[in-house]
Amino acid sequence: MQPLQTLIAQARGRTDADLVLRGGRVLDTVTGRFLEGDIAICGETIVGICDHYEGQQVIDVTGKYLVPGFIDTHLHIESSCVTPFEFDRCVCPKGVTTAICDPHEIANVAGAEGIRYFLDASQHTIMDIVVQLSSCVPSTAMETTGATLDVNDLIAFQDHAAVLGLAEFMNYPGIINADPDVMKKLEAFRGQHIDGHSPLLRGRDLNAYVSAGIRTEHEATTSEEALEKMQKGMRILIREGSVSKDLEALTPLITELNSPYICFCTDDRNPLDIAEQGHLDHIIRTAIARGADPFSVYRAASLSAAEAFGLKDRGQIAPGKRADIVVLDDLATCRAEMVLSGGRVADDAEFAARKITEPIARQSVKLPLITADSFRCEGNRTQTPIIGIIPGKIITEHLIEEIPPEAGDKYPDPTQDLARVAVIERHGKVGNIATGFVRGFDIRRGAIAATVCHDHHNVVAVGVDYDDLALATIRLQQIEGGFVVVRDGKILAELALPIAGLMSLEPFERVEEKLRDLRTAAKTLGVSLEEPFLQMAFLALPVIPHLKITDHGMVDVDRFEVIP
Repeated sequence: MQPLQTLIAQARGRTDADLVLRGGRVLDTVTGRFLEGDIAICGETIVGICDHYEGQQVIDVTGKYLVPGFIDTHLHIESSCVTPFEFDRCVCPKGVTTAICDPHEIANVAGAEGIRYFLDASQHTIMDIVVQLSSCVPSTAMETTGATLDVNDLIAFQDHAAVLGLAEFMNYPGIINADPDVMKKLEAFRGQHIDGHSPLLRGRDLNAYVSAGIRTEHEATTSEEALEKMQKGMRILIREGSVSKDLEALTPLITELNSPYICFCTDDRNPLDIAEQGHLDHIIRTAIARGADPFSVYRAASLSAAEAFGLKDRGQIAPGKRADIVVLDDLATCRAEMVLSGGRVADDAEFAARKITEPIARQSVKLPLITADSFRCEGNRTQTPIIGIIPGKIITEHLIEEIPPEAGDKYPDPTQDLARVAVIERHGKVGNIATGFVRGFDIRRGAIAATVCHDHHNVVAVGVDYDDLALATIRLQQIEGGFVVVRDGKILAELALPIAGLMSLEPFERVEEKLRDLRTAAKTLGVSLEEPFLQMAFLALPVIPHLKITDHGMVDVDRFEVIP
């Protein structure tokens, strides 16, 4: 941090600025006007605009648009399948200068050690990684995790410089019913930011949830739901991830009147989608293409996000603000030509100079004995619950089919799009194996399996052949976790994720290539989903309506109970 005297001297032009951006048009996210003049930067801070400055370094941006750096208001970096350092290198050059992350994926596997890993990494990335402490590890009592975080575990990190507050409180039934353990966490973080997660919650239950001090929400999937939540004091984080795609439904809300209370987030987005479409830049240009006012979109991506989370030092290109700046040729297409994060140009040299934190949570996949028989679905009742996929949503349907048992087993039926889904406890604790049915993958042969399985991150597998399901699952243990596609006893594609079964040790470009191979291999099984692996991961999240599966069994989320 530069001395105040130095900031003032450079702001007044008495000494040369450290860096000057000359000739660009600055979008003011307060007034919507375009400002002319140089931008003077001292260290990581903007000290001058709307005037002429001299600098020790001058970069000509004549004819370019300059906008504040983008803020992703809710994501799990682990779901990008790469380390925080590779995520930094992947998305910062696209304009993302702040990522407000919840490391609850790794925390569900490695506990406090996982949070500590992200806090350590945040000190060395070019982008600013802000950490929300994982509030629900596990998310419910209906799953087996590798670790449990209680209120004392969270308080231990409360004063860390990178910590903002408490991450998404998924256990909304625990809040509205005043569960004692839930209340302890809310009381401990009362007055700090507490992030929300309340899909389909409305009426008095929503009133109760918001009254508990929760101010942001990324689970609204319709304009009606989002409007009620906005009217009750919540900031809406419009999500567009690899599976959850809410932008189309919520774009009409992005108006000049509403935009101070709207932000953007990705939640879960993998390197393949980032390479093919983009990150927050994709959300920005898509919203504009769908008719949203460009100024409102850019304000939502920066200033509105900063103010929603109490980050008073960013979101506007103005004196005293953090020098997070994106240089664009065109506002509508949002293709970053240069990005400054904290006054540093996000280029290869800056990324190469970072200190890299050592990986943790190796050898975390500890399976029970797995055979083809592990995937039988036994039972005498013909009436069978089936998870119904809704493409582009993590909300599922709770379907019922009559499936008569044969020799004590209910078999998958590809002709009816009825695939086996299984969740296998992989933390070496209880060895649970739960099986059921899912419709919507269109899988005709083989199997796919993964250790990315929200939020407990046990093994999840979908397929129609028991031998292939067993092979895919066993292979996951051999490669320390990841994704596998199997057909006819052969491994067609795989991606190893040896850090907690969630993150690769390889560069994001290599991860992108392997994800492309996995997607192609999945299609040879008949899979029709655009992103089958993350869609599969969300089949096991028992806080998202309506029907899910964990290692405890099929979960009726509306009743918040395991189906007997």
